[in-house]
Amino acid sequence: MKFTQITGAAAMLMLAGACTLTRHNVPSTGLKDAVSGEFLMGAALNTAQSSGRDTTAVRIIKQHFNSIVAENCMKSAEIQPEEGKFRFEQADEFVDFGTRNGMTVIGHCLVWHSQLPYWFCTDRNGQNVSADVLKQRMKNHIYTVVKRYKGKVKGWDVVNEAIMEDGSYRKSKFYEILGEEFIPLAFQYAHEADSEAELYYNDYNMHEKGKREAVIKLIKKLRARGLRIDAVGMQGHMGLDYPCLDEFEQSIRAFGNAGVKVMITEWDMSALPSANRSANIADTVAYRKMLNPYPQALPDSVSERWNARMNEFFTLFRKHADVISRVTVWGVTDGASWRNYFPVKGRTDYPLLFDRNGQPKSFVRTLTERKE
Repeated sequence: MKFTQITGAAAMLMLAGACTLTRHNVPSTGLKDAVSGEFLMGAALNTAQSSGRDTTAVRIIKQHFNSIVAENCMKSAEIQPEEGKFRFEQADEFVDFGTRNGMTVIGHCLVWHSQLPYWFCTDRNGQNVSADVLKQRMKNHIYTVVKRYKGKVKGWDVVNEAIMEDGSYRKSKFYEILGEEFIPLAFQYAHEADSEAELYYNDYNMHEKGKREAVIKLIKKLRARGLRIDAVGMQGHMGLDYPCLDEFEQSIRAFGNAGVKVMITEWDMSALPSANRSANIADTVAYRKMLNPYPQALPDSVSERWNARMNEFFTLFRKHADVISRVTVWGVTDGASWRNYFPVKGRTDYPLLFDRNGQPKSFVRTLTERKE
């Protein structure tokens, strides 16, 4: 029997590599590779990740994703907290991260009623500004942000969450002052700022019939006016009991038939009970305990149900890869998810593809196993 001599240093390197593989349970390929040729695989990044401070998340992002979107640092309140005073440091850092790593960078978002600086739609007395003033503020914000990242950002969520489930328009400040016109104006300004950038409308509960029909009407309205709209983003904030798979598929088909691409955005799935905020519950402690039933770990039975349902939806996305151009998860690891703070703070949720230790969930492992 012949033995190969191994030096002490080489043995230590081999052992370190083996320990790293065991510790991180690294799959043999990435999610982006598993769906190569079907759609982009994206993730929302927080500033700890885009800056490189969260090294565990950075490792996962580089292995599994080829598209990124900013979780918060490109929203208007973050990027222009005071009129005319833009803060681009974190947004620049985010875009640079994607550029350095050869990723498709998505901008989120230009016009949204939430995380909007107070000054944007009001005057010094707190009264709504005139239509002309708001148009100019929108134009200046969109022009400044979009032009700065021209050639670096592939596409923009131009307007976010403007339509209600029944198909009516959300009564935001933008709607109060400009009516339905604020959406075409936003798309117009974005296209003027960068004619090559893709433009998207993004919203949640897009499986709802009323919202679906209203968004299709919006697509037709924009197109009739010669305005560009490339895709709709169907936010994927899901639970174990919602939305219905069939209803979600109906919207994918309907948007595709309307002549735009579909992007599955902000995808996560809570493993916890849904909050009934209308309930009259006197015992707040009991209520919070009910909403946070798994503070230490997720029971195997719930984990199996979560993984099976996530796999069902991912299979649906792949089925419609001719229409779906991107699937983006809203975060990287469970511990950094917004779901831990909504609808009440202090919950321990398990909504993302990788756990708090950076380990892939079972359905991800199955997808990324290299077939010999």
